[in-house]
Amino acid sequence: MFTGIIEAVGEITQVHALTGQSGNGLALTIAAGSLDLGDVKPGDSIAVNGVCLTVTALNQRQFSVTVSQETLNCTHGLNQTGAHVNLEKAMRLSDRLGGHLVSGHVDATGTVVSFESIGECFELVIQAPQALLRFIAHKGSITVNGVSLTVNRVDGDRFSINLIPHTLAMTNLKELTPGATVNLETDMLARYVAQLLKDASKNSDF
Repeated sequence: MFTGIIEAVGEITQVHALTGQSGNGLALTIAAGSLDLGDVKPGDSIAVNGVCLTVTALNQRQFSVTVSQETLNCTHGLNQTGAHVNLEKAMRLSDRLGGHLVSGHVDATGTVVSFESIGECFELVIQAPQALLRFIAHKGSITVNGVSLTVNRVDGDRFSINLIPHTLAMTNLKELTPGATVNLETDMLARYVAQLLKDASKNSDF
């Protein structure tokens, strides 16, 4: 489990193709940047651009992970050497929840429509897949490339977010341009409520 508060921006330095009985995948080596790996061990989870991945090996400056083909099919940016990625270690139960509860299981990808400055801040507009729209609400939470953000406005299949300078400085969102693809995870509480309502409509005794 994660909070969506990015701890560092790393870089994918190596990408190796894997082939096995479970299908194709990738082995990645990621330079950790300023992320403290002192308390990380193999088997721990780190969110990479919003994707929960298991550490397979590490030293003080970098760590390795394996990405399944299924994960590659529903995410973006994990197969690009040199790509900058947002990093967050799994939260402890004693940690402050500065963002919102994030599972690290990306729902789908979205497309950046515009990214423009508004005074000292920036407005990011993203087009979301139709299947996610019922989970995206005004003033609700959403995760974009692993970053916990608040939805400012919803208009059809598009939603907008206001980004403050600190968020841009601490994440890779500053690199976004129109047409870019981003990883989206909707608020898990919204998904649970939607499932309960769906079940209730099938069961009049609910």
